[in-house]
Amino acid sequence: MTMPKMPPRFAHVPLAHRAFHDVRRGRPENSRAAIQAAIEAGYGIEIDVQLSADGAAMVFHDYHLGRLTEVDGEVRQTDADALRAIPLRGGREGIPDLPDVLALVAGRVPLLIEVKDQDGAMGRNVGVLERAVAHALGDYAGDVAVMSFNPHSVAAMQELCPDIARGLTTAAFCAEDWPLSEAVCAHLREIPDYERVGASFISHEVSDLARPRVAALKRAGAMVACWTVTSAAQEVQARKVADTVTFESYRAALPD
Repeated sequence: MTMPKMPPRFAHVPLAHRAFHDVRRGRPENSRAAIQAAIEAGYGIEIDVQLSADGAAMVFHDYHLGRLTEVDGEVRQTDADALRAIPLRGGREGIPDLPDVLALVAGRVPLLIEVKDQDGAMGRNVGVLERAVAHALGDYAGDVAVMSFNPHSVAAMQELCPDIARGLTTAAFCAEDWPLSEAVCAHLREIPDYERVGASFISHEVSDLARPRVAALKRAGAMVACWTVTSAAQEVQARKVADTVTFESYRAALPD
């Protein structure tokens, strides 16, 4: 089993959560404008991908369109061409697809791609979105890594593009905060699938960084990122454990 290491640049620069977004400045989440702003600022970028009705990897966080656009409906029930034409609320462009974003980033900064769970319960009903992501990444030469809350999704990426670094998005998984059974939450909480999926990093919930399993993984060589840091003071505390941070709502410090 291959276990590619996380490219070193990921630990050297903070990662802009859903890119360097600020809707007041015309930069919605996961938009080209937010991605370009992150590049210009020198930040790494974290983005999300969802599946369109016709099997395209679209750069969008939510399963539903309503929060971020003026359109109702589900991303997965809408074709890619229609999604590209839907303006993001507060911006001037439609929803980008992953090839659009890869062409824009072009290796200038590290890019972390979160593959959103398509099973609905962190189960095994995945694969279509993962194949779309792997296809888009086929000839990408920049520093890139993929992750997901769903270990089955990460296992699929292991099979589809074994040479690309992969990790698990992890959390405290308090059952009241997740639409999952307590059994699933209890399983995911202790990150038991890390070795099985050939991961080399985790991105862990910032409020839960004191979890012993996080420390154990770091001692074993895992890179630890965290989500989502929202102030400089919180970043100082997070960096006592985390190698890097995923941030929003402030301007994270860059290394000298």
